[in-house]
Amino acid sequence: MIVLFVIVIILALIYLDDKLGEYFYKKKKEKIVYPERQSDLSFFINGTHLFADYFAEIRKATHHIHILFYIVKTDEISQQFFQLLKQKAEEGVRVRLLVDWVGSFGLPKKLIRSLKESGIEFAYAHKPRFPFFFYRLNRRNHRKITVIDGKIGYIGGFNIGKEYVGQDPKFGEWRDYHLKIVGEGVGDLQMQFCRDWKEATNTLIVEDQYFPPLQKGTVSHQFVATNGYLLEQQFIDFIRQAKKELIIGSPYFIPSSAVMNALLDALSRGVKVTILVPLKADHLFVKEAAYPYFYRLLKAGAHIYRFYQGFYHAKTMVIDEDCCDIGTTNFDKRSFFLNSEINCYIYDRNFVQQVKEAIRHDLARSEPLTLDFWKKRTLWQRGKESISTLLSAWL
Repeated sequence: MIVLFVIVIILALIYLDDKLGEYFYKKKKEKIVYPERQSDLSFFINGTHLFADYFAEIRKATHHIHILFYIVKTDEISQQFFQLLKQKAEEGVRVRLLVDWVGSFGLPKKLIRSLKESGIEFAYAHKPRFPFFFYRLNRRNHRKITVIDGKIGYIGGFNIGKEYVGQDPKFGEWRDYHLKIVGEGVGDLQMQFCRDWKEATNTLIVEDQYFPPLQKGTVSHQFVATNGYLLEQQFIDFIRQAKKELIIGSPYFIPSSAVMNALLDALSRGVKVTILVPLKADHLFVKEAAYPYFYRLLKAGAHIYRFYQGFYHAKTMVIDEDCCDIGTTNFDKRSFFLNSEINCYIYDRNFVQQVKEAIRHDLARSEPLTLDFWKKRTLWQRGKESISTLLSAWL
């Protein structure tokens, strides 16, 4: 009886911590909308190709390397990454590495010490602390940003680890979307990294050499960074803009009620809605949490596909022929209301066609989800869905 009482008290304190933290942070909600820019964009859908280019650009760095990732592992690919950063730091290049505390929790202290000894400035983003410890623990910096010499930038869904180059047999081929930016948009990525670095270290990066003059490129785009709460409305606005077609790609599909209503409204307007998700799951319950939403969307006429040739981790939205989003945001409540995210909205018909071609290729290796399949779920599957629904806000 005493044990049960203690458990109840602990759960009550966690709940109170979470609600008070949510109330406090809602007053600090922030959306950073950078100006529309012109840059040259390269589109990567394969980790091997991305990291070949990424490591080559890091090797050419002469002044600084700024990197923010949600997850950095300790496997062979990660060791190559660390060794390259150490080498550049020892050459005199200023290297700053920022990783999320939860996402990269497994990094050994010995490794971090060796990075610092080689001259790398290392920090954790969103390290939980009091007050609101449990609420802070649930907030993550999910952004993936790299800036090299203030002239080359990267943003997208890939992290650092062997699964992202298809070397984990559990997942097989890893499908993700990532951008390389050359041009004036790199200055906005640099500004966002500096904001996140200051939040993590209380250190400002303001020197002019980190913001060199940049030339305009050929593709019109815009970066938007969010820290919870305000991203939901941005996605609703995009859904409402769709006139003919809306494509959503995401590894996790757990929309809020307002976003779900916007999708149903789009279907009622005659918009073709296509949703692409993975067949496999990389986290407990997230796959099952999507099925109640899928049922309502299928009934309303949506087309839902599950990628079966590996793991689908891309985060994208395509609105008609005119605009697409590639960034770090999953189509779920965690990204909408908790995580720090960054998205690149691209307003270029040729680039949108390039993204749509990649999606068509992925759809060809996916199976359609049908109402008949949904109705034939086992009792065990239905039970997991019920649990997932209760936990959906934190998955």
